[in-house]
Amino acid sequence: MNHRPKAIITGASSGIGRATAARFAADGYDVCLNARREPLLRQVADSLAPGDHLVCPGDYSDPACVDRIGRAVRDTWGRADVLVNCAGVFVNTDIVATPWLEWRSCLDALLGGAMLVSRMAVPLMPDGGRLIHVTSIHGHRVEARASSYAVAKAALDQLCRSLALELAPLGILVNAIAPGFVRTAMSVLPDGTNELDGDWFRRNYVEGHHLPLRRAAQPEEIAGVAAFLAGPDASYITGQVITVDGGLTITF
Repeated sequence: MNHRPKAIITGASSGIGRATAARFAADGYDVCLNARREPLLRQVADSLAPGDHLVCPGDYSDPACVDRIGRAVRDTWGRADVLVNCAGVFVNTDIVATPWLEWRSCLDALLGGAMLVSRMAVPLMPDGGRLIHVTSIHGHRVEARASSYAVAKAALDQLCRSLALELAPLGILVNAIAPGFVRTAMSVLPDGTNELDGDWFRRNYVEGHHLPLRRAAQPEEIAGVAAFLAGPDASYITGQVITVDGGLTITF
């Protein structure tokens, strides 16, 4: 019988999700990988430390996709110990002019997807487990043309608190990780340049005073926090939003 711990990881094809999958596999987990891009997921799976890994492609905000993930985990593993929801989407919006359905797309994907995967994971954790959602400092800070994303992340923070309260009797701990700047595909601009390599970032955050550590995070640094929250040393932590931003939000 396979007694290795089991983790479901969304957004696993790149960035924080990919780094999290690599970290958990290296720590001895079997991992279930989810993201929309199946070829990239297959590449990630092939790169992991050996294990009884699953590849479940699709949109995590689609109920049919989430049902497939749940069935695959139940039929193959019989249970899950950890969910790390790293999937993300950003939509550039004008808070007044952007059409309503377009504006709310982040809310539908980020909050809706988080709720769906959480509901899917809970029945797979009869002996307790961990739900970990990657949110953002946008949940408590604002930036122009990011209102849809920010509102969705703030809602996700509050969802984690609600889940933590209601799932505590089941022995399921729920926490969020709120990164600041991280070197992922989301920091690549439409012209193909990375905003973290540009003059704006250098002036404000490397040479300026707004970011004490004067650099963006690597995805592996966020994955390390997820590994901590999934582990035995985090057994008395629930309902928390752990900010991982190099000190960005302590300055003004």
